[in-house]
Amino acid sequence: METPSQRIALVTGANKGIGFEIARQIGRTGMTVLLGARHKVAGEEAAAKLSGEGVDARFMAVDVADYASIEAAADSITIGFGRLDILVNNAGINDPSDGPVPTARLDAVERVLRTNFLGALAVTQAMLPLLRKSKAARIVNVSSGLGSLTQNADPSYPSAAVKVIGYSASKAALNMLTVQLAYLLRDTAIKVNSADPGYTATDLNGHRGTQTVPEGAAEAVRLALLADDGPTGTYSDNKGIVPW
Repeated sequence: METPSQRIALVTGANKGIGFEIARQIGRTGMTVLLGARHKVAGEEAAAKLSGEGVDARFMAVDVADYASIEAAADSITIGFGRLDILVNNAGINDPSDGPVPTARLDAVERVLRTNFLGALAVTQAMLPLLRKSKAARIVNVSSGLGSLTQNADPSYPSAAVKVIGYSASKAALNMLTVQLAYLLRDTAIKVNSADPGYTATDLNGHRGTQTVPEGAAEAVRLALLADDGPTGTYSDNKGIVPW
């Protein structure tokens, strides 16, 4: 088991894109960072790349759509470290068959919800006993402006015309996870917040985003490293608070 003084972070969906950058930036603070990924080769290659940069990075097999995989990861962290200090629920997908309410395929909507919301819920439930063993744990849910009810109801919102019911519903549900868990943990040292990366150039949007990956990762990293007097139950991007 690792030394008790070493802080441990798990980032899901960390083999590429925003998740990889979140892991990199957290790891540069000196923490051990566990790169959660579905595919062993991709996860090990990502961990090796960060190790080459001087980060204590390790691959952790986690498929958020496979509950047995999540439980196995929790068991592995229990045996190897005994606790978890930071959880970043970053893993997420979209689906080309998702879309507006009249035409979205229900199987696509179900796939997106299973990964983006139920997967994050399952990971959080499995890791919460480990997070409770930390002196001051942090949970960050990587959300999206497309999950904001307030913004989606505003015709002047820049992405108002983007209607993908499965993806938007999954991120709205993820925000509810943040709100409810922050309330339940309000008398503990655990802080739970949602981060909106903004429109970042990643595989998820065919690299059409207007932000760089480091810019997209910045808010999640900030929330993961919050001081003890930082907020809980908030939803923010790198410009400030985002309306629910």
